[in-house]
Amino acid sequence: MAALNPIKVSVGSIVSEENLCAALDITMEELIFAKNLSEDEKYQASSVEKSDGTVRKIFNPDFRIRKIQRRLNKRIFSNAKVIKWPDHLYGSVPNQTNENEEWVNKDYVSCAARHCGAKSILKMDIKDFFDNIHKVFVYDIFSKFLKYGPEVSETLSKICCMHNHVVQGALTSSYIASLVLYDVEGYVVEKLQRKNLVYTRLVDDITISSKVSSYDFSYASDLVKSMLSQKELPLNQKKTKIQFTSSEPLTVHGLRVAFKQPRLPSDEVARIRTAVKNIEALASECGYRTTHAYRHDFNRCMGRVNKLSRVNHEKHESLIMRLLKVYPLPSKRDIERTKKIVARLERDYATKRETYWYSRRFHSAHERLNILKRSFPCVAKELRRRIRPLRPKYD
Repeated sequence: MAALNPIKVSVGSIVSEENLCAALDITMEELIFAKNLSEDEKYQASSVEKSDGTVRKIFNPDFRIRKIQRRLNKRIFSNAKVIKWPDHLYGSVPNQTNENEEWVNKDYVSCAARHCGAKSILKMDIKDFFDNIHKVFVYDIFSKFLKYGPEVSETLSKICCMHNHVVQGALTSSYIASLVLYDVEGYVVEKLQRKNLVYTRLVDDITISSKVSSYDFSYASDLVKSMLSQKELPLNQKKTKIQFTSSEPLTVHGLRVAFKQPRLPSDEVARIRTAVKNIEALASECGYRTTHAYRHDFNRCMGRVNKLSRVNHEKHESLIMRLLKVYPLPSKRDIERTKKIVARLERDYATKRETYWYSRRFHSAHERLNILKRSFPCVAKELRRRIRPLRPKYD
């Protein structure tokens, strides 16, 4: 049987801040400066509107905090040599191989696939998940799960939190959210398996399904509530929902699961086809394919069409072929913009190539060159030659 809790597979431990600096390839000065930033200096707040019209606060980490969090993600949280993730966790955990050495995707489609064939579904949502993960439980992850020293655990929990809790926008928050139930969730999964129930969690969305019609989820619901209370996590009662196949089409993460494989709802497929038609209409307008507004709309539409590929929908290939005929085109203004970006990369390479923003500019330049080459191949070739030696040192 696969492990039901996350497992630390590495035998080593980080027992001192000197060891931590070596593991993350940062200087002690960088670590001290980051951990001594005030709470309000560590993050800059911004807001984004959610699909339901409410506002979500996002906190962008200071570049020194960001660097440490990024390396924690790459070298520890997403490193298969450090952590092995259980089958029931999806969304923010890395793809991995299973016990049969088969590659397993950990996205929302794979999560929904676990519930295919279900006839009853219970959906539960953790309310304000990140805000309710207290620093004491973050410390617990570093200290008891990863078995790091007290000083290291305190430093890392401080770097990953703001005002004693996890925040939306910190690079490490999704991994911490996946680990916060590391010592209690597996027992719940095991108990539910004995009832022939399937349990998955996609960050804050918990789904439990049964192949029995009109299943009574009282026991399962009580187990989950008890588990969450141990970590001081409240349920969002408004989003708790039970579905029965006799009354409505069963969906998990927006996908229908009454089949052998997840499927997009027919109305969503229709909306995607309409989006492609709208892009084709925009492309027919004189000069519009060279605008940034068109690129934004095109890229958004391409992302929606690629959802069809993930569920093996028969319309994916034909819709992609239609989009390929109306790719965004560059304007002469794009040449000047791209030249400026390349010149700035050349200027900053010696001193800023390790920064997050340098890396962003480098990859932005590549995206612009991919567009430029469609109408100005010689210019694109020369600029690509110039940025080839300017790759960021980014890990």
